Amino acid sequence: MKNGILVLHKGEGMTSQTAVTRVKRLLGAAKAGHTGTLDPLATGVLPILVGNASKAGEYMLSSDKHYIATLRLGLTSDTEDITGNLVRCDARIPSESEVLSVLEKFRGEILQIPPMVSALKVGGKKLCDLAREGIVIEREARPITVHSLLAKRIAEDAYTLDVICSKGTYIRTLCADIGAALGCGGVMETLCRAEASGFSLADAYTLEALEAMSEQAREDALLPVETVFKKYEAVVLPPFFARLAKNGLPIYLKKIGRTDAEGTYLRMCDAEGFFALGKVELCEAGLAIRPQKQFPN
Repeated sequence: MKNGILVLHKGEGMTSQTAVTRVKRLLGAAKAGHTGTLDPLATGVLPILVGNASKAGEYMLSSDKHYIATLRLGLTSDTEDITGNLVRCDARIPSESEVLSVLEKFRGEILQIPPMVSALKVGGKKLCDLAREGIVIEREARPITVHSLLAKRIAEDAYTLDVICSKGTYIRTLCADIGAALGCGGVMETLCRAEASGFSLADAYTLEALEAMSEQAREDALLPVETVFKKYEAVVLPPFFARLAKNGLPIYLKKIGRTDAEGTYLRMCDAEGFFALGKVELCEAGLAIRPQKQFPN
């Protein structure tokens, strides 16, 4: 069974699920999924989890994201991007200094109302499904964090935005909100996810590149699931303790000569390599590494 992470550079015009299906077929994989949906308009980093790597998904969704987008001023849209029903605003296009100045309002911890075209569920139904039925509902603003927001003017009415933000941030809404704050309206014209879950465009393959590869080369493109947890220290357990851990039992630190703090995450390994993500917890006889998720090697 094939296991690992394929970092895809998704092209424009396809859904994330379509991209997963094509990668799954190219790899001959029985099971695959993705983390962090990219809309058809968007391109960029889409990590695809193959085989038992899918169990790592929950640890990848909370990571910060890096986006490069194009903001087009002077327009509004019901989808907050260029693909929606566009309305041209009569207000003048602000100067570059005005645009750069207003960005300060959107840095740091801010509140953002999710767009109706999002996959967020309200009352058990996705907002995008409601939108397709012509239904618009009130949405509560949610806290997000914009760690970095830079802009470069590329035309009188257009700017490239470079955004590093927390999970749950909608760039289309950021563009619309910036346009509203400027009084002239704004829509997202393009979007590229440059980094997600610790992976960047430099790690990614296009579908065209994958299709041109040999079967072996495609398998070699799969990254080990351990890559997701590379920031955590590896602990190589002796055979006896490795067997206990693989059976879900905690491994007491005093038994293996460690003094890690409670709450510390560790990569649990044996002679063959990584097999589980562990966390130091207070157990009956003291601090121990308890396996959180098993990844058979």
